[in-house]
Amino acid sequence: MTGVVRNEHERVVEARADAVGALLDRLSAPDDPLFPTPAWPAMTFDGPLAVGATGGHGPVRYRVAAYEPGRRVRFDFTDPGGGFHEISVEPLGERRCRVRHVLETEPRGLERILWPTVVRPVHDTMVEEVLDNAERAAAGGCARPVRRSRRVRLLHALGWDRPEAVAVPAAARLLRGSMERPAHADAYRMRMLPGLPRDPRAWAGMLRGAFPVLGCAGGELLLGVDVAGLTARASILVDQEFVTLSTFARPDTRRGRLYWGVVRIGHPFMARLMMRRTHRALALAAPSAGERALSPCPVGRDSRSAV
Repeated sequence: MTGVVRNEHERVVEARADAVGALLDRLSAPDDPLFPTPAWPAMTFDGPLAVGATGGHGPVRYRVAAYEPGRRVRFDFTDPGGGFHEISVEPLGERRCRVRHVLETEPRGLERILWPTVVRPVHDTMVEEVLDNAERAAAGGCARPVRRSRRVRLLHALGWDRPEAVAVPAAARLLRGSMERPAHADAYRMRMLPGLPRDPRAWAGMLRGAFPVLGCAGGELLLGVDVAGLTARASILVDQEFVTLSTFARPDTRRGRLYWGVVRIGHPFMARLMMRRTHRALALAAPSAGERALSPCPVGRDSRSAV
C-alpha cells in the first residue's frame, strides 16, 4: 500500500519473558514501569488495560484492540488515518527475551510532512526509552540508554504543556491566611505527572530564590517579600492532580502602587514562564519509570535534590 508507514523497534533483554511480560501488563497503571514519564506524557485510558479501553498519550489517541496478558498489546489509532501500534514480548531462552514495538499508519495531508520531520524523531526516541525502561526494570540496568538528539530536545521544549490560569485554590490555606483583602490575586497550574516530586519545597526553584520561605504545611509552601511599599505572598501547592502557583499582592504606599503598576504588567508572563521551565526541568531530572520500578526513591534522586 502506498503511503503506509511501518516503523519497528526491538531490544533483546537479558531477563525472563514472563518478568518482562508482567511489566507490559502494568502499562497505563499508576505505577507503569515502562512508559517514559514524566519526561513524556503518560499513557492513560478510561479504565484498566483491557480490550476496548480508549485513551492515549499526549495528543495521540487510540484504543486497546488486542491484549494477550504478559505477551502482547495492540492499540488501534482512532484518528482518520487509522493504523496501529503494538508492543510484544517473545521468549528467546530461559533468561532472555525480545521486546518489539511496531507502528503502522498512513499519514495524510500535512501529516506526510510532519511524520519525517517532527513525529518520527519523537516517536523513535520515546519507543527506545520504553525499551530502556524494560531493561532497567527487568534486568536491573540499561547498558546503552538512548540519547535525545538536538532536534528531539527542541521539539520536546516547544511541545511542553503550558500553565493554565485558575482561581486561587481553596486548599492554599497558608496563602489565604497570610493577607487580608489583597489588591491582586492570580493562580496558574500545571498537571502533576508520574515521577514528579510531591514535596512543594522541590518546586521553590521556580521563584529563583527571590522569596524567603514563610511556612510549609499540607502540601503548600508559602513565600513572601516586602519591598518598596509592596507586600506580596506566593504559594506553591502540590496535590494529587496539579501543582499550582498563586500570588497575593497589596501595595501599602504610593511608592508601592507605582512599583506594582510596573511589575504587574509582566507578572503573568513571568509566572507562567518560570512555572513551565521548572515543571519541565523537574520532569527531565526525575528518575525514569524503570528506575522507579526498581526503587520508590533511587539513591541520589530524592525529590528535594531536584530543587
